[in-house]
Order: sequence, then structure tokens, then C-alpha cells
Amino acid sequence: MKILDWYILKRYLGSFLMLLLLFIPIGITVNLAEKIDKILENEVPLVEVVNYYIDFTVYFANFLFPFFLFLSIIFFTSKLASNTEVIAFLSSGVSFSRFLRPYLIGATIVCLAALVLSMYLAPRASEGFNDFKYKYLKRGSEVQETENVFRQINENEVIYATNFQAKNKTARNFTLEHFEGNRLKFKISARDIKYNDEEKTYRLNGYEKRIVGENKEDILISENKKDTILPFEFDALTPVIYIAETLNYTELRDFIEQEQRRGSGNINRYKVVAYKRLSVPVSAFILTIIAVSVSSVKRRGGMGVNLAIGIAIASIFVFLDKVFGTIAEQSTFSPLIAVWFPNIVFGVLAFFLLRNAKR
Repeated sequence: MKILDWYILKRYLGSFLMLLLLFIPIGITVNLAEKIDKILENEVPLVEVVNYYIDFTVYFANFLFPFFLFLSIIFFTSKLASNTEVIAFLSSGVSFSRFLRPYLIGATIVCLAALVLSMYLAPRASEGFNDFKYKYLKRGSEVQETENVFRQINENEVIYATNFQAKNKTARNFTLEHFEGNRLKFKISARDIKYNDEEKTYRLNGYEKRIVGENKEDILISENKKDTILPFEFDALTPVIYIAETLNYTELRDFIEQEQRRGSGNINRYKVVAYKRLSVPVSAFILTIIAVSVSSVKRRGGMGVNLAIGIAIASIFVFLDKVFGTIAEQSTFSPLIAVWFPNIVFGVLAFFLLRNAKR
């Protein structure tokens, strides 16, 4: 590599790491200030608090790395432009495309590191972060509750229930239907059910079992309470809302296939998580091109103007990423389109800004 490449690449990676190291302690301090009351109230062991903030650091570094990367590039490239170094590079016969090459090498390094982080390291951190949050920091109505669960639990049986509560392992308006071929053989219903961890059984209140007769009337069996074994595990039936974030890419792919067979209502949420494992690291290339194109021009007002533009663009990117991800999770909108839409929009923007910068 040439001297120019090493010079820019070192500034690229160095500025990015410096910005991360500056903001991580700030993030930890702000979070601790918000949560300290609940931590003290619940007498959380110091070891668990330390582990939580290690997981917190990895979790949010993975989530906000595009924002930090974009601002770091804006910062050091604006400084190069202010010192007329960019003009000196281009005046020496170096084309803008050649000037951009070390930036793209840096983006490749960051992209590969982000892929490893999002595929394997961040899921483990997410598990610790969310487990701590729901164990010590969430209370009452904040604890997860799932409405209107409908699933096929095996080849012959489907269930339906409302108000699944993962913490209490209870549900209301429970129904289990058993089919053989296309014919309903029997149906079990209950006003509410509760899972017993010790005995691995379910207690059904308001139990009814209707056996469908082929050539005679149906048989109806009713009991006020009934303890029985049902063909599903409660935890597997109602996975916590953040479970997709805790699985590495291979596990997540298998989990999504399993949930599709079960007819999970949260399948779009899981697909959004899976698609972001790739789309967010790829955004490093798009944001790098935009940042260089915007900040390589020496402007009246200096670095402050470039930083203001950079913060605005990065905020819009994060906003679109969050909004379209939420839309896909809460509707039938395609998760693939929703996750890649910000990259597509900003990819088009990068193309026009780069063409203008070359001029």
C-alpha cells in the first residue's frame, strides 16, 4: 500500500475506535444513572452489574456502530479538508476514486468485524443484557405478555389461547384440536391453564373434552379442574420477545424455520433480526462513501457545518432503520424490504453525492 493509503486508513480506524471509546463510558454513565434506583432496590450482586454493563457495551456498540462510523469519518475527513490536505492529494494527480480507495479498505475491515460481532458475539451479549433487564429492571405491566397465540405444535394438533404470560406460565381461553388427516377427532378447551414446573403438567380450569363421533353423537367430558400432560413445552410455545437477538446466525435460521412450521405470529420480528445481521454491516460501505463525499469539500463555516450535516444524515439513517423495522414487525410488510430500504435509499444518495464530489 502507498503512503497515502496507510495515512488515511490509520486515521479511518483510529477515529472510529476513539469515538467508540469516548461514547461508551458516557452511555454506561447515563444508563447507570437511570437504573441505579432499581439496582439498589433489588440488591443486585456487583458481579451481575459488571457483567450487565459488559453486555450493554457490546449490545449498543453493535446497534449504533453505523452512527459512530459515519461521524468519525466526517470528523477526520473534514479536518483533512480544513488543512487543505484533500486539495493537495487531488492536485498531485490522484483521482477522487483513488483517494477513496483506503476508505473502502477501512470499510471492508469494519464490515467484516461487524459481521463477526452481529453473527456471534452480539447475540451472547444480548442474552445477558435482556435477561438482566427483565429479571431486575422490569416490573408489573412491563413483563412480557403475549396475546392471541395460534400454533401448530405437531403434525396433528393445533392450539389457540389468549393472554400468555411467560413469567407466570399461564394462559386463558385455551383450545387444543386434534386432527387425523382433515378430520377433527377431539377438542380440548379450558377457561385457563397453568404450567407446573415441578411435575411437568398443566392444570386446566373449566376443562372440557369433546370427542367427535363418526356415526353417533359427540361425547362431552367436563371437569372443574384437571391436571394433565399436554404435548408441548410452555417455554417453547411462548418464546420471549428478544429470543431472536440471543441466537447466532445458524441457530436463528433454524429457529425461524421451526417457528414458521408452528405458525408463529412473531415470525416477522425474527426475520427482521436475521436480515439486519447482514444489512447493518453492509451499510458501512454506503455511509463511508456518503461521509467522504460530504466532508471532503472545504466549506465556509469549517468542520462544524460538516458535522451538522453528518449528524443529520446519520440520524435519518438510524430513524429509517428503526421505523421500517418496527413496521415490518407489527404488520405484514415484507421484512426483507423493510430492513434493506434504508440501505437502498442511502445507496442512491451515495451514488449522486459521489458523482458530484468527483466533479
